Amino acid sequence: MRTARTIRYAGLVAAAVGLTALGLTAIAQAQTPAPLKIGVMEGFSGVYGDLTAGEVEAMQMAIEDVGGKVLGRSVEILSADHQTKPDIGSAIARKWYDVDGVKMITGLGTSSVALAVRKVAQEKGLIDINTGAASADLSGPACSETGAHWVYDTYALAHVTGEALVKAGGDSWFFLTADYAFGHALERDVSQVVKDAGGKVLGGVRHPLSTQDFSSFLLQAQASKSKIIGLANAGQDTINSIKQAGEFGIVKAGQKLAGLLVFATDVQSLTLPVAQGLVLTEAFYWDLNDETRAWTKRYRAKKDRLPSMLTAGVYSSTLHYLKAVQAAGTDDAKAVMAKMRELPVNDVMTKNGKLREDGRLVRDMHLFQVKAPSESKNKDDIYKLIATVPGDKAYRPLKDGKCPFVK
Repeated sequence: MRTARTIRYAGLVAAAVGLTALGLTAIAQAQTPAPLKIGVMEGFSGVYGDLTAGEVEAMQMAIEDVGGKVLGRSVEILSADHQTKPDIGSAIARKWYDVDGVKMITGLGTSSVALAVRKVAQEKGLIDINTGAASADLSGPACSETGAHWVYDTYALAHVTGEALVKAGGDSWFFLTADYAFGHALERDVSQVVKDAGGKVLGGVRHPLSTQDFSSFLLQAQASKSKIIGLANAGQDTINSIKQAGEFGIVKAGQKLAGLLVFATDVQSLTLPVAQGLVLTEAFYWDLNDETRAWTKRYRAKKDRLPSMLTAGVYSSTLHYLKAVQAAGTDDAKAVMAKMRELPVNDVMTKNGKLREDGRLVRDMHLFQVKAPSESKNKDDIYKLIATVPGDKAYRPLKDGKCPFVK
């Protein structure tokens, strides 16, 4: 029979054991390093929604490829839709950096949003890696010591696609331009390429983002009698303008469309009968080689859709960032950026890439032509490779960028 003293003793022992367990748990929690938080911010809805789907899954793949941890810390992903609005993008970035402890933001499609977030990142001294924004100003006047421009930019798109079309006889241009920072920069850079090659720019018209009816703009382009109609837009705007140009019979009448920023997902939306013959520039294509095919198989197990250079870009930028954190032994932004510039970029999209002082990743770019239906073996077989342009030829020279801190 248990006495009162025995019961009290047993209770004290149980309490002591419980407190010890709580103490050990607290110690274990204190010894467990906080997760490394990284964010992907994009226009996940609206005009660019179809392009950006799958970027979170691509980021997860990069984390898997470094073993799930960096410096003994798990890696946590935050994602948000900036709705292609600069004020929303900068507000998200500020909260992520200040409140949530995010150390790096990638994605950042839509140049106006990217430029707004760049200002916040510079103010905080933290890292932003643009994979979706195109304005070459991000490695020019708006460059940052803790910022990078990863996949493509308006200068490269202009020089790879623009030069190829001018050399092929397309020496007169008229532009359909998205009326914001990206479209303006792309029209500016392509116009310079055309003029430098001895061609003429006959005019242009600017349209609002997310335009549904391009008829008035296309009629102006048609009336210009230019050989090339340059589409300085992207996403659903590009798809709509190409489809409606087909309805107007513009290509059949002899003018050519230049898709200055076109993605594999756009081509699939358009279908080969509509898009065939279109010349475009991409940094990645799923069917380039055995490595790209194997990576795409892994990706499609997570997100069953064709990856674009945007999804591959988020994977690439995240992977290189995590490698640099590991090599630097810290998540301090300046130390990590120094390692990102020191280490060559090698992954499924980029071979021996170099992150320059101005934040521009110099890597090869590929010029493709969309296949005719008779050339395609299946629904994903959409491109034939015309040329691979080395990074030092595709991107603006460092000395010409007007990056304030580059001597």
